[in-house]
Amino acid sequence: MILVTGGAGYIGSHTCLTLLEAGYEVLVLDNLCNSKKESLRRVEIITGKKIDFIHADVRDIATLRKTFSRYSIEGVIHLAGLKSISESISFPLKYYDNNVSGSTALVQVMAEFKVHVLVFSSTAAVYGGATASPIQESSPLVATNPYGRSKLMIEQICSDVAKSNGSWGIAILRYFNPVGAHASGQIGEHSNDEPSNLMPNICRVAMRDIEPLEIHGNDYSTIDGTGVRDYIHVMDLAEGHVSALAWLKNNTGTHVFNLGTGHGFSVLEMVKTFEQVSGVSIPYKISPRRRGDLPAIYAETSKVEKELGWKAKFGIQSMCKDAWNWQKQNPQGYLN
Repeated sequence: MILVTGGAGYIGSHTCLTLLEAGYEVLVLDNLCNSKKESLRRVEIITGKKIDFIHADVRDIATLRKTFSRYSIEGVIHLAGLKSISESISFPLKYYDNNVSGSTALVQVMAEFKVHVLVFSSTAAVYGGATASPIQESSPLVATNPYGRSKLMIEQICSDVAKSNGSWGIAILRYFNPVGAHASGQIGEHSNDEPSNLMPNICRVAMRDIEPLEIHGNDYSTIDGTGVRDYIHVMDLAEGHVSALAWLKNNTGTHVFNLGTGHGFSVLEMVKTFEQVSGVSIPYKISPRRRGDLPAIYAETSKVEKELGWKAKFGIQSMCKDAWNWQKQNPQGYLN
């Protein structure tokens, strides 16, 4: 059985679906602070398979110990954590407590129960000081906000733990920009807070919930002046977790992998592609650059392709189409 912390969230629900389809039994532990249990119910309907669920915080060591005592857990995919950059700047202690303390508690209990296989959800935000793309796993690590620093701290904790005991196999996955949804439109990106990422806001504009789309800066040295990012379909991302889990069966130590497409697309390219696949116009306005934003960030993916045999399959047309399909069917997310 695989324990997925934060499994009811956006990436978590798609990863659970992919795990079930790959033949794994899945156990989810989630405090539902920014997710809905409805996502897991829908995954069960899509797959015809059951997910065991524990409503708890990953910082709750007593519940973690009960969970590992009760279930035969062979590996953990650790997705639980807070992820808003802007919120982390306003409430840094909240992020260090939740993300770092939660991860420390989880790894401690894993060690107690001799469960040494861990896939950790990190972020391309650890490359905050990058000046050129594509970004390699060996690129300098500089986090420019508490969210990114919390992830970098956890990476360091994982590395130290693996060095202390040769039984550990840990895959650190540095995500770039997840977008899209399952092709069924039954699961997708839901947030209890105002979304800050590009695709959810494009969808909100398409639904006329907000207008216009705010684009931060059009004077970068890019194809059209807007920021370029590496967008990856959430189903490709989910497959990356399953590939990492399988790879760890035969590999110990700590290993870092970028999960991206290896290609960058500008904000306006994403907007125009969305308009093409949806038939809906997306009005926008240009605002000043945000502090700390970089012109272009995209991944070097040769390492993950070579070692894990994983490669992103979906293009931006599929990303936009599937995101819109989810939004149309679920205008209020899981609150419909």
